[in-house]
Amino acid sequence: MVEDSGTRAPRQESEEHMHDVLTVANIVTVLRLMLVPFAFAALISEGTDDVAAFLLFAAAASTDWLDGQIARRTGTETTIGKAIDPLVDRLLIASGVIGLYIVHRLPIWVMLVLIARDVYLLWGAWRLEHYRMRMPVTILGKLTTATLLIGFSLMILNWPTAAILDAQEPVGVLIVYAGIVLSLSSAVQYTFKARKMVRNIDAEEV
Repeated sequence: MVEDSGTRAPRQESEEHMHDVLTVANIVTVLRLMLVPFAFAALISEGTDDVAAFLLFAAAASTDWLDGQIARRTGTETTIGKAIDPLVDRLLIASGVIGLYIVHRLPIWVMLVLIARDVYLLWGAWRLEHYRMRMPVTILGKLTTATLLIGFSLMILNWPTAAILDAQEPVGVLIVYAGIVLSLSSAVQYTFKARKMVRNIDAEEV
């Protein structure tokens, strides 16, 4: 945790708050969670304007950065925050891809690939729990989430558009496709990291 003065905050400060629940960062995360069903409902409702759905989804997506920054800068990173924040990201991505499929803005294969990837990672996380380990989020994983959320946001807004294969398509669809590549790449990365973590545990037990 780096303060504005450039000095490093004491590690003990974060450890003291590790089991807290009512922190500012956790409240922001819960507010993000509460926005997810409203953003999904606005997206699939025929009478809702694209801008309204975009604002709700973008608000939930953009505050992903905010809660993490608050937790790190105030030294209030908590166990529950570390568990809920990735869950909110997964729910937001699922609501975005399912909603965009329902309104016919994304093909079904995109939805199936992203949902299958998340189910696979959840299964991997469950397996790691048997070893009392938790996979830390990697830079590639964070980039994947950010790319998909930006792409979904632009597709919900349905703007801007560009000529793709002689048709006007939302620029967001290109960002989503890039996010799919990153998503599969990060799944491979997490797989190798998890296998290495398990091998290290098994070697220590020998």
